[in-house]
Amino acid sequence: MSTTNTLRGFATVSYFAADHEAAKKWYTELTGVPPYFEMPGYAEFRIGDYQHELGIIDSKYSPNPTASGPGGAIMYWHVDDIKATVKRLLAMGATENEEITERGHGFVTASVVDPFGNVLGVMYNPHYLEILEAKSK
Repeated sequence: MSTTNTLRGFATVSYFAADHEAAKKWYTELTGVPPYFEMPGYAEFRIGDYQHELGIIDSKYSPNPTASGPGGAIMYWHVDDIKATVKRLLAMGATENEEITERGHGFVTASVVDPFGNVLGVMYNPHYLEILEAKSK
């Protein structure tokens, strides 16, 4: 039996946008970094402590182009100040999907729908901070 975990960790999350250029600009403003890789219809950012990848893809390449409205799984990004982050996202034109919710044991989540129809989850996650601290030792 293999000792390798099947799911090794988050690699890339992809968001689709009909206005690819506007989405690229929006996420550049949000993250504070420009895409590190671009090709027509695709831009990829490396962000956060582990340089996770966020791909912005032109909607014409969506495997489900007939989907209407936000849906599917929610990828939560750890943030240090969830209230300030949600406030900023809303000020940037996102709309509330899930209000700030205490989940217990210090875990707090919220999600918004970005101006391009993608659900963006944010979370204060004590476990994330524990792992980050352990890796730095």
